[in-house]
Amino acid sequence: MAFITLNSSKLKNNFLSLDKLFEENNITWSVVSKLLCGNRLFMQELINLGVNHLCDSRISNLKMIKSISEDVETIYIKPVPKRSVKSIVKYADISFNTEIETIQLLSEEAVRQNKTHKIIIMIEMGELREGVMRDDLLDFYDTVFKLPNIEVLGLGTNLTCMYGVLPSHDKLIQLCLYKQLIEAKFNQEIKYISGGASVTIPLIFQGLLPKGINHFRIGETLFFGTDIYHNKQFKEMEGDVFEVHAEIIELTEKRMQPDGRMGKNLLGEEIKVDEPINEVSHRALIDIGILDIDSENITPKDEDLEIVGASSDMLVIDLKKNEKEYKVGDFITFRVNYMGVLRMMNSNYINKKVINYNNSTIEFLYDN
Repeated sequence: MAFITLNSSKLKNNFLSLDKLFEENNITWSVVSKLLCGNRLFMQELINLGVNHLCDSRISNLKMIKSISEDVETIYIKPVPKRSVKSIVKYADISFNTEIETIQLLSEEAVRQNKTHKIIIMIEMGELREGVMRDDLLDFYDTVFKLPNIEVLGLGTNLTCMYGVLPSHDKLIQLCLYKQLIEAKFNQEIKYISGGASVTIPLIFQGLLPKGINHFRIGETLFFGTDIYHNKQFKEMEGDVFEVHAEIIELTEKRMQPDGRMGKNLLGEEIKVDEPINEVSHRALIDIGILDIDSENITPKDEDLEIVGASSDMLVIDLKKNEKEYKVGDFITFRVNYMGVLRMMNSNYINKKVINYNNSTIEFLYDN
């Protein structure tokens, strides 16, 4: 048995820290919930905190959010696929867009559903992922503003996610200038400049965030308390909202040097072991493997333990002399990073539990 826990009290601490920061700086912020992979129990924890805006990149997750609370504003945060337009208009109050033809389809569908669909136009600012090219921007807006049942709520940009281009005062100033240019030319108000993400938070503390940037999309810092810009932890925030717990299913003292002719393992790797041939150690097998998580994304909380091997369904842990007397049936607890949580949340084989405010647990068997 293996499971991942969300500590709701630690999540609340991170949420309140961020909410205070953004309120003091007149910034609206939305929570990026895609890490939770539409898990109803964990989504409910976010909504219980008072989150009013949730961003996701999967339509099924937006549908889940709306089934919990119709009042939560949902935001689809990648360019809309043409074949998903009907569902986007139904389940997303706002969507990020970069293609004229797709926005025209959104307009037609919004008319059919008798809705006004809000959009944020993403602008290419150097990361080379999604975004309208800056030279095409004015012609782009000239077309979009004329479409029925479409409200241009804002413009935004994405940085860091692919190449790691960091946000800067100069880049974000450019984004604000585009807003002023568009408003002056078309006599239309642009409500939001969505130029902020977790990586942009340090610019607030440094006094480098342009005042025009008034919307942030936050995922990793909420869930992990990380200062992504400087690759460290914010002191006032919790880094272990999530933990992984896996059961020991075998524990035996074994040699540390494999015995036999060596070939490639299931990953196609040729493993070289430098341990002395007669050296022995206590080895524990735990019931979680590569199918559920990359071993590079988790670390045992007990610093005396070391992950030394992985297969599809099991990890091998070196307990050394096993001075803490672990035994079969015990759980080993792991710290886990963003990509590790994302992969485990997407696994049907990992139970999900909430540790609530009085440290009791609620078990949730994944059944989406």
